[in-house]
Amino acid sequence: MSTAESTGAVLVGVDGSVSSRVAVDWGARYAKLHNQPLRLVNIISSPVMMAWPEAPLPDGYLQWQEEQSRDLLDAAVATAAEAVTGVEVTTEILSGPTVATMIELTREAGIVVVGCRGRGALARGLLGSVSSTLVRHAHCPVAVVHDEDPLMADPAKAPVLVGIDGSRASEAATAIAFDEASRRGVDLVAVHAMSDADVLSMPGQQFSEFEQRGQEVLAERLAGYSERYPDVAVRRIVVWDKPANTLIEQSDNAQLVVVGSHGRGGFTGMLLGSVSASVVQAVRMPVIVARA
Repeated sequence: MSTAESTGAVLVGVDGSVSSRVAVDWGARYAKLHNQPLRLVNIISSPVMMAWPEAPLPDGYLQWQEEQSRDLLDAAVATAAEAVTGVEVTTEILSGPTVATMIELTREAGIVVVGCRGRGALARGLLGSVSSTLVRHAHCPVAVVHDEDPLMADPAKAPVLVGIDGSRASEAATAIAFDEASRRGVDLVAVHAMSDADVLSMPGQQFSEFEQRGQEVLAERLAGYSERYPDVAVRRIVVWDKPANTLIEQSDNAQLVVVGSHGRGGFTGMLLGSVSASVVQAVRMPVIVARA
């Protein structure tokens, strides 16, 4: 069972949006679960004077901007306090380009939590520019939280879901998934599916052959973690389908989904892998993207 404290703070960018409030709430609960501090940051971007770039700022503008930031952070602290107690919360007001500043902050963070903007199937498919960039380029794991209520009656008892394909990013996702399942006291569902290329290029292969190979992959990848986390019951799923399809389908019965930033054939620093991107966009449950 996992009892050690995690390193680094839980980082959340605060901008006053619904997505930001949901991220703060989830981030506070995560910080409590992992014995980590919660770091709330508001970033003030440089004002853009479209018509007259050299025109001076109005009197009191910078003070007003800082007061607005302070109000947003105070509200975020209240949101965190409503979610949990006993979590160390720090707040900061920083100046600079939002995306670049957040990426730099992730170098010291244990995890960064971002919200997904909007409701509904179409809106769930749209990450904001900051969230989208962090998922691709953060230096720590990224949790994407949707602002919808789970469909299940008791999400606290639902399992953690992880996709495993044998890649380095998948290994990082597996480590996170076991730790999360142990801390939450729930089962782990490990999914191994064919790659998108395999589904198209090997239609004649017998499923029994693929299933045997898939079970071997799962047994090899899970063995060490099962010994380290004997309290976590693991259910293995091997399917003859595209990985994203299976993970999205299984996610409706999970409380958390963990995926690697890219899978087989991916390159460090590349854009988010197709499987991870599809899962992040489509599922309604929180998703942690492990950065290899």
